[in-house]
Formats: sequence, structure tokens, C-alpha cells
Amino acid sequence: MNAPLSRRDAIRMRVMACVEIVDTGYVDEKGRKSPCHLWTGPDSGNGRGGGYPRMALDGQTMAVHKVSWTNEHGIIPGKKQLDHKCRMRRCIRDDHLELVTHKQNQKRRDKARRKAKL
Repeated sequence: MNAPLSRRDAIRMRVMACVEIVDTGYVDEKGRKSPCHLWTGPDSGNGRGGGYPRMALDGQTMAVHKVSWTNEHGIIPGKKQLDHKCRMRRCIRDDHLELVTHKQNQKRRDKARRKAKL
């Protein structure tokens, strides 16, 4: 008889069931191509701050990248945010996410926008 899944494993399986691995062209800090793990389920819509993956967990709608990070690494400290280093909001891959301050996140966003305009 198989043992029941732990809560952590059950959450991981739910998340990964809605993930597609896609080469978006992201290259990591070591110069290696690193495909994104893109959420294929619902997102936060098209408005300001839209496009982030969403899922229901324990009766609450939550950001999937935060659920996944917390499931694997523990709580996100109060003064920190998760930055998508790959700049893909639907990506939930752990090594594409980094804990940063709000100010760091805004600087990175602005730098990426300037680069995109070139």
C-alpha cells in the first residue's frame, strides 16, 4: 500500500500539473540557457499588475510563484519580494526567482524596460 502524499508533495504535484517547460531565451548568471517553468492555469488578468499565475489553495486565491517558493523554501520575509530574473511573470521556476527588496525589484524592472526599448 502506498503512503499518502505529504502536504508539501501534494502542493508540488498540483503546481507542476499546470506547468509547461519552455525555452524563452533566458540565460542564467553562468551563461547557460535555462528554460522557464510557465504556469498554464489561471492568472491575475490584464490590468495593472496582471499576468501573474493564480491558484486556489485552502479556499484562498494565491500567486502560484509564491505558493511554490514557500512550499520549497519557507516563508517570504515581510520586507522581501520575489523577483522573476527571467522577466516572465508566469514562470515559477525556483532558480528564476530571487528574494529582493521592493527597491531592487523596481530597479531591475526599470532596467529590463530600458533594455527592451533598445
